[in-house]
Amino acid sequence: MHSQIKPLLDYFHKVIPLNNEEKQLVTELFRPRLYRKRQYVLQEGDVCNQFNFIVRGCLRIYKIDNKGNTHILQFAAENWWLSDIGSFHERKPSELNMDALEDTMVLQISHENLLLLFTKAPKFDRIFRVLIENSFVSLQKRLLQNISSTAEERYNSFLDSYPHLTKRLPQTQIAYFLGITPEFLSRLRNKQTKKS
Repeated sequence: MHSQIKPLLDYFHKVIPLNNEEKQLVTELFRPRLYRKRQYVLQEGDVCNQFNFIVRGCLRIYKIDNKGNTHILQFAAENWWLSDIGSFHERKPSELNMDALEDTMVLQISHENLLLLFTKAPKFDRIFRVLIENSFVSLQKRLLQNISSTAEERYNSFLDSYPHLTKRLPQTQIAYFLGITPEFLSRLRNKQTKKS
């Protein structure tokens, strides 16, 4: 178990160094879980019970609209977090789906255990506040971009934000994320290849 928890301890250490008791708490309260490619982590209508830290692999969180179109809100790969924060905190059914795009190992903490972690080690209250603030800032940037940027600008921003995922993700998934068709994405990529 200890080798699995190490990436998470390293992550926390970068934000605020932990003492041995705090490290022990993390080891006790986070549970490893493997999701196979295409396996659901969360389905629309269920309450999001886990906060997920990705050790290896890649998850996506998305919505399928009434016409059957997929709208991806976020990808999360190694050392990233993914959760439906609204459903998790409000204990309400989620409107989103979350699944694995690759075989993915996560470390999960339940809502109950997260509250316990905050009580036993207040330092984590601050760590998770920073985490939620960062998540809010990136979603705000993404929303602004979707209403004010061209598809090409959104694609370039995707390349900047997720350089490690461009080769790992199928083109269709990147297109869903950008809100364009896979064909249009293909044209954008060809245009960029000619430039370089």
